[in-house]
Amino acid sequence: MYTTVLNLTQELINIPSISPSDLGCQEILINRLKSNGFFIERMNFKDTKNFWAWRGVGRTITFVGHTDVVPAGNKNNWNTPPFTSTISNGMLFGRGAVDMKGSIAAMFIAVENFIKQKPNYKGRISFLITSDEESSGKNGTKKIVSILKKRKENIDYCLVGEPTSEKKLGDCIKVGRRGSISADLTIYGKQGHVAYPNKVINPIHSALPFLLDLSSFSFGYEDDFFDPVTIQISKICSGANYTSNMVPGELQVSFNIRFGSSVTDKEIIDIVQKILFKYSFKYLISWKLHAKPFFSIPRKLCSVLTQSIYKNVNIRPTQKTNGGTSDGRFFFNWAKEIAEFGLLNLTIHQENECVNILDLFRLQKIYYDILNKLFYK
Repeated sequence: MYTTVLNLTQELINIPSISPSDLGCQEILINRLKSNGFFIERMNFKDTKNFWAWRGVGRTITFVGHTDVVPAGNKNNWNTPPFTSTISNGMLFGRGAVDMKGSIAAMFIAVENFIKQKPNYKGRISFLITSDEESSGKNGTKKIVSILKKRKENIDYCLVGEPTSEKKLGDCIKVGRRGSISADLTIYGKQGHVAYPNKVINPIHSALPFLLDLSSFSFGYEDDFFDPVTIQISKICSGANYTSNMVPGELQVSFNIRFGSSVTDKEIIDIVQKILFKYSFKYLISWKLHAKPFFSIPRKLCSVLTQSIYKNVNIRPTQKTNGGTSDGRFFFNWAKEIAEFGLLNLTIHQENECVNILDLFRLQKIYYDILNKLFYK
């Protein structure tokens, strides 16, 4: 039976593959690839499913995607069951509709149609699919890329199907991403009764000037490819074991810094340490570097992608590096060119995640035209 991009997207949405679970999504994809002559290598580690698939030889494009999704959140706030694909007023609702089961379906149907119509194309089409992009990612794309690099696999073009479009399909492609570093800070005080302030050290009061200083700090770096450095405080907690008439003994603060290539993660740590040094409270801080910034110089892939977008939706995309991190970072200094392009990101990770059905078909055609321009003339 002929499967459309809509059918495949619905089939994937109906599987509640909350990260890092896959629950059968990849078997559906693998079976489709096998029927189209792809070699399949399952590369599963612990609770994470991954596969590497390829067909053809020579110049290589790799489609990168993930079958895992974030949790539904409060299901009572959904107008439709989050893991039952539902069509209403030309929209397809369900968790993963745009992030990123819709893009995966568009990739696969585009490749199937291309092979059917151009079976003797010159080049290699490959897929790297993981079930852990939304959570830790430690056993996902990062590990697979490390293995493939050691085997000296060659990738010319890496196309990540993350939802990059902002207001209309095709208005934005990503050619890089900012770096991300997080800190967990504990500020220590002295616990006691709120009625005796002379006998306590309130860590909340101690932290306020520092938090104001941190949140308003400007790094002042100019960067040609990235937005300015941003700092966001994401959590402040004095613990659950205190009542309203108690001063807590410590305060936990979490914050994240996004940065471009004009400053390093080590310089960021030094700057924050200098801000902390201005204040007299006791503290303990730990850091985690999630990603370093990367920028892929736009060349052939971006040119072909831009042409394909314009042909199908009459839009010339803007090239950006904003937004969160993505698995594209693992291909930097390996693939010759990296680009990210997919559906609208207006409802990602939100309740009532949805995609315009027409956009699914348009995205499929864009991916098809990319293959046609790269491998068949």
